[in-house]
Amino acid sequence: MTGPTRETTADLITLPGTPLTDAVVHLIRPVETPSVFNHSVRSYLFARLVAGRLDLATGRDYDDDLLFAACAMHDLGVASDGPHRQRFEVEGADRAAEFLLERGVSEADADEVWQAIALHASPGIAERRGALCVLVRHGVALDFGGPLGSDHLDSVSDEQADAIHVAYPRLEMARSLIDAIVAQAAKSPGNAPRYAIPGEFLRERETFGQTRLENDCRSSRWGN
Repeated sequence: MTGPTRETTADLITLPGTPLTDAVVHLIRPVETPSVFNHSVRSYLFARLVAGRLDLATGRDYDDDLLFAACAMHDLGVASDGPHRQRFEVEGADRAAEFLLERGVSEADADEVWQAIALHASPGIAERRGALCVLVRHGVALDFGGPLGSDHLDSVSDEQADAIHVAYPRLEMARSLIDAIVAQAAKSPGNAPRYAIPGEFLRERETFGQTRLENDCRSSRWGN
């Protein structure tokens, strides 16, 4: 298989060149670990590949700025400067929607981003809530390389994956992200409801010292 040209590689890793994208990056970069930041951006890059696989076009089926905002802020609930008073998916969705409204994004668009973030860890539900929810859910799942059950692993070639990982290295993403989720979950019982992802991660770490997802990621397509 022929590797991507410079032009196609540049297209693959290029972010939307808009003021909103710049504002989102400015918001999340200082308050997320480099590993979680890279995961958030890779989720967007993978989501665009899923969009191509599903024949979803920006401007027709989804807004690229909103896709970047939702992917980039999907883990804002574990950011170091957060209030940490709700489960991380909801807290991140609330913070993202507030951020967008303050920058003139419509209530309808902000709510669409809210849903995509709040449901990104809810397979079988996100897929029923429109194109943005579908793309965020599967972009995030793709970045785990298989353990979250993405149906679109084969939409990414090895060459595309290599280019994305060179631009945004993994840096032990699974461990770093789960560290942040568990730390946030441990701050309040309301942050870690039973059978929800943050609650189960916290209990698995307390019982076994690691989560099943961390173990599964070691043998996933991308590794940890």
